[in-house]
This record gives sequence, structure tokens and C-alpha cells, in this order.
Amino acid sequence: MISIKSPREIELMDIAGSIVARVHKKMKEVIKPGISTLEINRIAEEVIRENGATPSFKNYQGFPCAVCTSVNDMLVHGIPDHTILKDGDIITVDVGACYKGYHGDSGWTYTVGNVTDPKILKLLEVTEEALYKGLEQVKPGNHVGDISNAIQTYVESFGYGLPADYTGHGIGRSVHEDPYVPNVGKAGTMELLKKGMCIAVEPMVFMGSARCYTLPDGWGVKSYDHSLAAHYEHTVAITDDGYKILTKED
Repeated sequence: MISIKSPREIELMDIAGSIVARVHKKMKEVIKPGISTLEINRIAEEVIRENGATPSFKNYQGFPCAVCTSVNDMLVHGIPDHTILKDGDIITVDVGACYKGYHGDSGWTYTVGNVTDPKILKLLEVTEEALYKGLEQVKPGNHVGDISNAIQTYVESFGYGLPADYTGHGIGRSVHEDPYVPNVGKAGTMELLKKGMCIAVEPMVFMGSARCYTLPDGWGVKSYDHSLAAHYEHTVAITDDGYKILTKED
């Protein structure tokens, strides 16, 4: 069931989202060669709690950490551990924060050290741009499928892979709510978008094939062909004539 949020609920989600944005601001400072993903997790959780929130992902369906850290060919749901980041890596940090019962959620892909390979930089550029192509379709009267189709059309024009099983989602009192927001789909289909809906839009893209598999830990998702992965996500609220990004600093 899709919930329509009140202005007060969106205000609380805006605060949760701004806390998520502060974590990402901190990530830009600390992600560099030599840091471990476990240390990234520690720092992120510290920022979340210092700002009066709790980590949305910690203990969610058994996930053990505050954030997901997905390195290189891992698409999503990487569990922080003692992996040390190296010069030339890329890493997605997916952050959720819960403030007074309401969630904000945003993932972002970062370069580690000196990344100059134009193919890697193009993957990141296209995936981030795909997020905004999807967001252009977020307005009352459009459908979820309009978001999906915009992302798919743009990403696949570059020959990249879009795993269909991993999607965006509604968000509010729960970190995952209806509706699901796929990254592949047909325009004009699926749920009608209405003012007050809050959704997380998040293209997740492989440089190569869309085929992927889940690690034995039951969480991390990697590409079969070891191609690199990128992931960009914002939580937004649907307004009278468009959307407001909630996961950015005030």
C-alpha cells in the first residue's frame, strides 16, 4: 500500500535526508587509499548518531552494519569489513538515517585516489546522469514506469547493464515501502505518481553484462563478468509540479 505523507512527515524526512547528506559530505573527506570499509562504516555511524538519528540499515533484516560499502565490481549491499581501499578503486556508500521514525536513503559512488581511466569515469558520469533523467519524470500524473523507462533508455544507450532485480522504492516510516521503482520498464505503466509520495530513485549500473550473483554472506551482489558497478540514489518527495530532493544538505 502506498502512503501519502503529510507536510509534517515530509519535514521529518527532510531532516533525516539532510543527515544522510552530511554523511556523504564526510565520505568525500575520508575516502582515500588506505582506509578500510569498516572504518568508513564507523565514521558514517558516528555522523548519523551525532545528528540525533539512528542508522536505518543496522540490523535491518539482519544486516550487521550502519552503511553498505560496495567496492569495484560489487553492485549493492556490501558488508563493511577489513578490506583496505586502494588507489584506483571505486566504492559506493549507501547510507540510511532514521530521524524520529522517518527515513532518508542515498547511495553515492566515489573514486579512491587517482582514478583517470576514462571508461571508469564515463560509467560514473552516465549513472549519475541517469538518476537525474529518472527524476525528470517525477511529477504528479506521471507513472513509475516513466521513471524506469527514462533510466533504462539512457543507460542502455551506452551499452551498460541494468540488473532488473534491483530497484528503487517508496520510503517513509519504513526504509522500504511501496511502490518499487525499477530501473527498467515501459513508460506510462505501473503506479500513478501523486503529490505527497516519497520515493528513492537509484540506478544501479554495470559497465558490462547485467548478470550478477549474491555472495555467500547473503548480501553483497557482484557482476558475473567482474565489470565495475556504479550506483547513485536520492530520496525525493513529490510536490505540486515536480519533486524535492530530501537527501541533500539544507
